[in-house]
Amino acid sequence: MIVKDELLGTLRRHFDLNLYEVKLWTALLSRGVSTAGELSDIADVPRSRSYDVLESLEKKGFVVMKLGKPIKYIAIPPTEVVDRVRKNMNVQAAEKVKRLESVKGSPLMNELNTLHTQGIALVDPAEMSGCLRGRNNVYNHLDLLIKDAKKSVNIMTSDTGFMRKAEGLRPTLEKAKKRGVSIRISAPITKQNKKIADSLKGVAQIKHNEKIRSRFVTVDSKDMVFMTLDDKEVHPSYDLGVWVKTPYFTTAMDHMFDSHWKGK
Repeated sequence: MIVKDELLGTLRRHFDLNLYEVKLWTALLSRGVSTAGELSDIADVPRSRSYDVLESLEKKGFVVMKLGKPIKYIAIPPTEVVDRVRKNMNVQAAEKVKRLESVKGSPLMNELNTLHTQGIALVDPAEMSGCLRGRNNVYNHLDLLIKDAKKSVNIMTSDTGFMRKAEGLRPTLEKAKKRGVSIRISAPITKQNKKIADSLKGVAQIKHNEKIRSRFVTVDSKDMVFMTLDDKEVHPSYDLGVWVKTPYFTTAMDHMFDSHWKGK
């Protein structure tokens, strides 16, 4: 039995399996019932690993071990496997979230914060910069910076970037506004995003901008994240942001933003 590598890769991602697991599972699906040795030959998996891998699949709910000898395995219907995997993932995710929540306010968190504070104190501010690969990482870092904002957040973005930020950063922006942080957003306001702009009026000052094509965010005139690529031409996974902590450069960008804001 030959299963395309593309299919194996897709199954691995969707069902959270390793290569041997997905090979033996698809081999068993093609047979219905089979021994570990037969599956090993079909799937091209070392016999020394087959029993361990099939035991793992059994624990995850993909197969059932048949009573009797020789030991055989029965394939569970794929629709049932999907339900089982979803349930298991939900349970595991809930357990992980619970463990993480228990860390907040614990001695472990105090110890981690102490380590971080001491470590950051030794770092030259000029070295506080980083490359953010992928749009999710960019937005996660923006969220982190805005959470710590004390005075100002200035955002210049594209029309679609404005909609993404309104969706992904709204809760953090609302909290920053309640802390007294000044929030200004400059972006092309279009028919597609006008309702979103109106809904943000209580959170941020918004200015229509169709002259300057740029994407950057400054926070407290200290931190800046700027995107290096056109979001209309790059896939979200390949979007690239650069974070720098430099009051000198960030203040200069804020002055430029102020000039644009005042129409100079």
